[in-house]
Amino acid sequence: MICHGKSIKIFTGNSNPELAVNIAKILGVEVGDSKVGKFSNGETSVDINETVRGADVFLVQTLCEPVNDSLMELLIMLDAFKRASAGRITAVIPHYAYARQDRKAKARQPITAKLVADLIHTAGADRVLTMDLHAAQIQGFFDIPVDHLEGVPILAKYFKTLNFDKDELVLVSPDIGGIKRTRQFSEKLGAPMAIVDKRRPRPNVSEVVNIIGDIKGKKVILVDDLIDTAGSITNAADALMKLGATEIYACCTHGVLSGPALERIENSVIKQVVILDTIPVPDNKICSKIKVLTVANLFAEAIRRIYEDIAVSKIFEEEFEDR
Repeated sequence: MICHGKSIKIFTGNSNPELAVNIAKILGVEVGDSKVGKFSNGETSVDINETVRGADVFLVQTLCEPVNDSLMELLIMLDAFKRASAGRITAVIPHYAYARQDRKAKARQPITAKLVADLIHTAGADRVLTMDLHAAQIQGFFDIPVDHLEGVPILAKYFKTLNFDKDELVLVSPDIGGIKRTRQFSEKLGAPMAIVDKRRPRPNVSEVVNIIGDIKGKKVILVDDLIDTAGSITNAADALMKLGATEIYACCTHGVLSGPALERIENSVIKQVVILDTIPVPDNKICSKIKVLTVANLFAEAIRRIYEDIAVSKIFEEEFEDR
């Protein structure tokens, strides 16, 4: 698949090696020879065991649990590639951690999403490839190019296979911030949308205040960018069922699934939760209601386009258009 004047190298840290291997297979290359471990005192150690001089290097490292270890692996590997004279270094970050800390919500709070962007740039990244940032303005936190992929086309493609009656379906945003994403989803499925009006009295706790839109007698698909403790999504599902929804499905790009998430999902009224593999889902985090779809093909295509210096923005028009 890859044929170009310069060499391409795909490397990975420890956060999501399976995704990196799948991306490399699609591109017809092997994952680069590197080792990421720890010294006895807990410091991260990195060895790059092959030359990268002049190469187009793509480092696949999602920022997931343990988040700080994943971040340090990313930064140290970027520094190693820079010092080894790599030609161009792209940080492929399927899930960008700290994205929810994108502004000062109250006095004396940090803007950690900006800090992480600065660290990635300083460590040696020449560009970033990521997916569904929690806040779109985070792209502007970087002083290097950012290619921002979307999970909606993959998720919508799956839900089309379920052959729902469009007259019985409604797409629901679990909060005001997800309206744009839900509208894109509703346009792809040809169904109307509604919005959950909620408030957060404290972190990881949400309360549904109102539902804006008609959901009575409808099958509902809740659309979000990530599911963390699953409190918001399950509370919204309960409220929708009480107001007359007949079935509830949920989907998101990033399945963080921390704390009580699995128990809440399993005990909820939600029929199925569909997530993407931007974050690896170990066997002990798979329950009967969770379905995982892969992003490997999409990231492989984006990497190919970056490598060949052609537009990434055309991916969805060409690869995921309705047939």
